[in-house]
Amino acid sequence: MTTQIPTSSNAANLRFAIAVARFNTDITDNLLAGALQAIEENGGSTDNIAIAQVPGSLELPLVAQRLAQSQNYDAVIVLGCVIRGETGHYDCVVNGVQQGITRVNLDTNIPVMFGVITSENRDQAEARSDRSRKANLGYDAAIGAIQMAHLLKQI
Repeated sequence: MTTQIPTSSNAANLRFAIAVARFNTDITDNLLAGALQAIEENGGSTDNIAIAQVPGSLELPLVAQRLAQSQNYDAVIVLGCVIRGETGHYDCVVNGVQQGITRVNLDTNIPVMFGVITSENRDQAEARSDRSRKANLGYDAAIGAIQMAHLLKQI
């Protein structure tokens, strides 16, 4: 017999930290707005959200680690945007961020949601950060953070 552990989308009484990269600010501002919208729509309070801005996506794992280690938050959300260019820099940044965030999750036992757009071009990034269509990775990452925070409290 299997037992399913229920999760909740109720953000009331949950505390969040959001680390957001300033590089590609037009995109990351939309991701941040989407994350805040998701938390508020699900009963969360802006009083329970700390926002840390970092220069670029590669700095997200370190800041996420510090936020998670503080034990002040039920979940951490990282938001960034990496658009492929003409050099191999894209692969270095994407791999570093992904590996770093995975490590923070496992080392701290605090859910860290990956809201970093990795796209081939600006059009793809804009489509994944669109506020009007709710095709917004920031929104999705916040919903995941709410659910993971509840799930980990139950396990």
